[in-house]
Amino acid sequence: MASIRVGKGIPVIIDHFAVHWSLSVGLLLCVIVHPGIVEAQTQTEFPLKLPLGLEQDSLVIPEDNPLTEEKVVLGKLLFFDTRLSANETIACASCHKPPLAFTDGQPVSTGIHRQQGGRSAPTAINRVFSTAQFWDGRAATLEAQSVGPFGNPVEHGFANDEALVAAVQAIDGYQPLFERAFGPMPVTVDLIGKAIASFQRTLLSGNSPYDRFSQADEAGAVSEAAQNGFRVFLGKGQCLRCHSGFNFTDERFHNLGVGWEQDDRDLGRYDVTNDPEDRGKFKTPTLREIARTAPYMHDGRFATLRQVIDFYDQGGTPNPHLDIAIKPLNLTEQEKDDLVEFLHTLNGEGWEVEPPATFPK
Repeated sequence: MASIRVGKGIPVIIDHFAVHWSLSVGLLLCVIVHPGIVEAQTQTEFPLKLPLGLEQDSLVIPEDNPLTEEKVVLGKLLFFDTRLSANETIACASCHKPPLAFTDGQPVSTGIHRQQGGRSAPTAINRVFSTAQFWDGRAATLEAQSVGPFGNPVEHGFANDEALVAAVQAIDGYQPLFERAFGPMPVTVDLIGKAIASFQRTLLSGNSPYDRFSQADEAGAVSEAAQNGFRVFLGKGQCLRCHSGFNFTDERFHNLGVGWEQDDRDLGRYDVTNDPEDRGKFKTPTLREIARTAPYMHDGRFATLRQVIDFYDQGGTPNPHLDIAIKPLNLTEQEKDDLVEFLHTLNGEGWEVEPPATFPK
């Protein structure tokens, strides 16, 4: 969704001088009564340039949080700042590291006091194409996801929203940055979420060898083995049932049986909806950058893509709620190798970010 631009459809059959006078008085009132309106008009739209293979029409940018350079700059600082945790050791980037395609390379994430979470950190890449966030979809927007971990006692460890806001307000250098991004208003959790979400929406992955082969006719961009792997992906592997579209995800939730054998099994989406049909369901991750984001599954149980393919090949783990799309595939060893080769062609570019060299004081 693009932001709504005011001014369309305004009637023009109005006396010229009346319009001139009304606009002049209105502008004067804005300066005197609402200086924040003038501040907002000075913001610069962020030029989000999509790499080859990504679809402009699929962008999810809320109307109340248009993408601006000021918000992206602020959001990047907040994303990398370890001072935004109860003991000043954990940042968003602690679990979403740029060198690891914005994951942390661990089966489950580590928060303050080296506490272990229960799930693997999904990549922050290409979140601009998604609505529901987290493995269980409990956050309806990227803004909500961006602030969710701050109040988690295992992650950032703040007791409440007020504690997070106080930590930001204690750093004097953030105040002018918030004013540039949002106008002269108090710092709130809502604004923190909008800033971090804005930065995350700039983390893109496209122009992969697959994209250049399929859309730019670069015959040499993808090997013969990878091409055969793509045929397996589309056909015998039935991967397209869930990993569909340009971002290779249906953005839905499925039960594969991962972890079902455990007595204290994670019920995933069910804990959000309380719908019995959602037991054991987790969100389909994007396959873009998948070769860089090991380990795999919501609990990080598989260290390699080959292990993931073997799991799918056996038909997942049987359970009463197993997704209808999950069944034995009977892939050959060569087909499995070729499928791994294809998945490596989904590594692209557009997400490479250097952490800030300095932070507000």
